[in-house]
Amino acid sequence: MALTIHALSIGALKDIDLIVQPGEIVCLSGESGSGKSRFLRAIADLEPHEGEVHLGKTNRCDFPAHEWRKRVMLVPAESQWWADAVKDHFCKPMPQALASLGFGEGAMDWSVARLSSGEKQRLAAARALSCGPEALLLDEPTANLDDENTEQFERWISEEIARTAMPVIWVAHDEAQMKRVGNRHFRIKGDHLEPVT
Repeated sequence: MALTIHALSIGALKDIDLIVQPGEIVCLSGESGSGKSRFLRAIADLEPHEGEVHLGKTNRCDFPAHEWRKRVMLVPAESQWWADAVKDHFCKPMPQALASLGFGEGAMDWSVARLSSGEKQRLAAARALSCGPEALLLDEPTANLDDENTEQFERWISEEIARTAMPVIWVAHDEAQMKRVGNRHFRIKGDHLEPVT
């Protein structure tokens, strides 16, 4: 199902229209403070805004906010962890995902307190997919990763997006990464999105 954004306004952004097709990764960049994260939060119905968002033919307004966020899931740059063990945050075990991301068999039993920022980022993405979302919003998912882990993450998430045909908006700063993973790239310019070719 496509993710359709119509006349969305939040902060400086005004009347944004965007359609993300099934299995498509749309990359979004912009200066610090330009509104990238707020744009994702508006799509996930986490901040007051104007405009409409549809997933397929379903209007976001047809769902309670918590149900919408299960379907259109935001993975923030700084993930939140509320229980002691990693496994308590997953909807189902994800052994193949964790292996693809470089984690050993015992990672689900780890304490959250022992996780580095990079481990939290990778596990937060796997945690999101464990809940079976239908669209994904990624806010700088590799910001805390070294080159090797970034490569692992890009390979894994690209395969998952192709397999599930989820529409994805991926906020990033790295031009090379956006060329590797993105089907299209937009830059926030003032109050609008500008296509980058």
